[in-house]
Amino acid sequence: TEWEGFETGTKAAAAGGITTVIDMPLNAIPPTTTVKNLQTKLEAAQGQCHVDVGFWGGLIPDNQEHLPELIEQGVRGFKCFLIESGVDEFPCVNEKQVRAAMDRLVNTSSVLLFHAEMDTCCSAPTTIDRTYQSYLNSRPEALEINAIEMIIRLTREYAQKGRPVNTHIVHLSAASALPAIREAKAQGLPLTVETCFHYLNFTAETIKDGATHYKCSPPIRESSNREMLWEALLDGTIDYVVSDHSPCTAQLKNQDTGDFGTAWGGIASVQFGLPVLWTEGRKRGVTLQMLANWLSFSPAKRVQLNDKKGEIKVGHDGDLVIWRPDACFQVSKEDVHFKNKLSPYIGQSLYGKVDQTILRGNTIYSSQTLFAASPLGHPLLK
Repeated sequence: TEWEGFETGTKAAAAGGITTVIDMPLNAIPPTTTVKNLQTKLEAAQGQCHVDVGFWGGLIPDNQEHLPELIEQGVRGFKCFLIESGVDEFPCVNEKQVRAAMDRLVNTSSVLLFHAEMDTCCSAPTTIDRTYQSYLNSRPEALEINAIEMIIRLTREYAQKGRPVNTHIVHLSAASALPAIREAKAQGLPLTVETCFHYLNFTAETIKDGATHYKCSPPIRESSNREMLWEALLDGTIDYVVSDHSPCTAQLKNQDTGDFGTAWGGIASVQFGLPVLWTEGRKRGVTLQMLANWLSFSPAKRVQLNDKKGEIKVGHDGDLVIWRPDACFQVSKEDVHFKNKLSPYIGQSLYGKVDQTILRGNTIYSSQTLFAASPLGHPLLK
């Protein structure tokens, strides 16, 4: 809870107009890799959640046999890393271990999520210092391309054998991977793709040396890359946009030294995704209907919650956000509701101010009175 807790994280989500979040399986002790660990996390969340919360499970080298039981307990899918995660209790997996997991997910509605970076050449480590360029050089687009080529190859192989497995690429950064993704989708493979608010907003050229609060993996790339990501979102190659909310303490971000090499990677943004996407999107002709698809309908479908979430429909949960799309505001530390008030969005001027967030017909956030007296969020388990 030094980094974030269910209370502060879900308060920030509610203040950003979000009614449902899916919790990542790592950066928490224990990670969500067994049913026992899931139960520990559910106990920690009890009475703390201001929005509804679903859970991703995790795939690590030695837990494939736990996946079916985790599905039965209600996790929405499983995230894995193809490169070291930086977290000791969540090591990366190799192709053999991915195959073992896919064998257990054949013909299920579950999904295997990939942090899609992979070093196939055992490249020598590059020197990373205070300069952003040194960090960018250490995570080239080739790492994403390597991983995505393997993901597509396995997805195609299983589909062609009549044993389809749903796969998903999380936080796509490298636009150079888009041609392979487009081809895979044109072939009808069960592959979906997301990108993040920060990749559609920031650019490498504007990140100052020592500004470690911009560090994330994969990294924020150049402006030309950002424009290609926008094109892919607009043409449907990228299915939706997420926060990948990854907070930490100021100390772990090396705010004193500005050293990108040892700073924790991750951007805290769950509260500001809606206005960030709208601020950039309105420059490109994005409509409110497009926003609703990218932020509600498509993600709800991916996490198998579209029977109750994702659209305004009779029989669905009454989840709504009331906001002023033309209202401009500047993000200040005083506005931030996540625990560690460290974010590259602080100081940025954004369009789209949230006035009220409604969960199942109940107001959980108001810009005037803030949060409901008691948390109204539910765990979302099958």
